Amino acid sequence: MPDFVRWPSFPFEGAMRVKPLAAPVEVEPPRSGEDAADCIACGTPDDSYIWVSERWRVRAMDRPTGLPMVLILECRSHLDLGDLPNLLAAELGVMTVRLERAIRSLDGVARVHVNRWGDGAAHLHMWFLARPQGRLQLRGTFLSLWDDILPVIPEHQWRENLAMVAAWLAEFGGTAIAEPPHIQWESPSTITFAGSTVEAPAEHSAERPTDLGNAEPAQTIAAESGAQTPDSPNGNEPTTASTATSTQP
Repeated sequence: MPDFVRWPSFPFEGAMRVKPLAAPVEVEPPRSGEDAADCIACGTPDDSYIWVSERWRVRAMDRPTGLPMVLILECRSHLDLGDLPNLLAAELGVMTVRLERAIRSLDGVARVHVNRWGDGAAHLHMWFLARPQGRLQLRGTFLSLWDDILPVIPEHQWRENLAMVAAWLAEFGGTAIAEPPHIQWESPSTITFAGSTVEAPAEHSAERPTDLGNAEPAQTIAAESGAQTPDSPNGNEPTTASTATSTQP
């Protein structure tokens, strides 16, 4: 077995064996979306992304992940990495740095791994994977494997992180699509003190607004003052991207 199976970051233990190496093929099979007419990325609308601009788009997975954040940067044009004209090649460097900084600004993120495989889909897509702060066992090349092993983060935190990254990118241009989770208003009917139950006063029993847009000005001020601010790496290309707004952020 190679030495990396003894690295602290290797996700598995116990008896293992190396698979036999298959014979090379004479002609490699086409990747998904070799023809722009069949390309999933080209056919996906902007509202399936968390941020979009004239030449670039950023999408997320369709559900929360084990890592704090996993995002994909795509160019709008149906091009692969080596096909980029000078303008897009230069912008790719800027967008890579900008998105890395946005993800690294999230609480609990120590590092951001940037990867490009390109064996599953023909349309250029760069992967950005956030390593959690303090999780030294996740350092290095096996981070994408750990993403499928770790328990997923809470959905409200995932959606809030998506909205924060989208807003960060929008400060430099483009449009943020993802929105933070909306406050869920509730109207308690009783108040409990040390085992006893007391009926709430009648004037407070009316149902609260479902969103701030339905509140009276005075209610809005009170609400704002008390509210809390809130192709996969392993070989399977994602079929569609999720947004923070598609299932709600």
